[in-house]
Amino acid sequence: MNPIDIDKQIYDLYDEYCHGFMDRREFLTRAGAITVAGVSGLVMAQALLPRYAEAQQISFTDERMKANYVEYDSPGGNSGKMRGYLVQPSSDGPHPSVLVIHENRGLNPYVEDVARRFAVEGFLALAPDGLFPAGGYPGNDDDGRSLQKSLDQGMLKKDMMNSAGFLKSHERSSGKLGAVGFCWGGGTVNYLAVEMGADLSAGVPFYGAAPMTEDVSRIEATLLIQSAEDDPRINAMWPDFEAALKANDKSFDHHLYPGTRHGFHNNSTPRYNEAAANLAWERTVSFFRQKLS
Repeated sequence: MNPIDIDKQIYDLYDEYCHGFMDRREFLTRAGAITVAGVSGLVMAQALLPRYAEAQQISFTDERMKANYVEYDSPGGNSGKMRGYLVQPSSDGPHPSVLVIHENRGLNPYVEDVARRFAVEGFLALAPDGLFPAGGYPGNDDDGRSLQKSLDQGMLKKDMMNSAGFLKSHERSSGKLGAVGFCWGGGTVNYLAVEMGADLSAGVPFYGAAPMTEDVSRIEATLLIQSAEDDPRINAMWPDFEAALKANDKSFDHHLYPGTRHGFHNNSTPRYNEAAANLAWERTVSFFRQKLS
């Protein structure tokens, strides 16, 4: 089923489901009560659920990179330890580093694939699993979303901060650090930009929540802000965020992608917009190459 075949009512329900405002049962039940042009909303809803195997772009056996899971200390986090998916180019380096921050459901296969995509572009990439203190990503997004919601959110952000520090100081890192994140991860990129100051050189939040206006003055990183056109909750935050960035003379670019919805970069569901995702990716890679060189 193509994205154009799915009615906006179903996309809106899916967005609520993805952000934890309803569980899968309620999502499918409410979608099933809708019929559009003779097509059941349940059929449309099921088409939106992720298909990770089909979405893989870089195989975990790709010879251009090496990947493994690593554990490291995380003082002040949810358990004092963290685990992440570390992917490096096949050459020894050192390499500019990119922290890849997942959505609100843990380190799923899509985010691991994004880390591999960065590695084949020449970056040392770490995708931390915020669910590690709770046993790790459980293999499905529904349980992952519930687990992530159950964690202490302040400690979870501290785990991301410690992950950034681990990556920046890694022996194969050049010491130049960028961060990219999606949805919850996008908001966390903005959080790291506030909290890390000059230790974060560049940040790319994809459709992420804006920081508090009074905190924007603390940002030192250059930001490349990627937004979807149809994303009311996130876009409502943009005018105040933009005004604060300008008032504090911060370095940023903002791109709004026409015809896209929240999650347009995630190629495991029909929310994916190939043209916009490819353009956003090209801009992201070029931005990191410039800012982390």
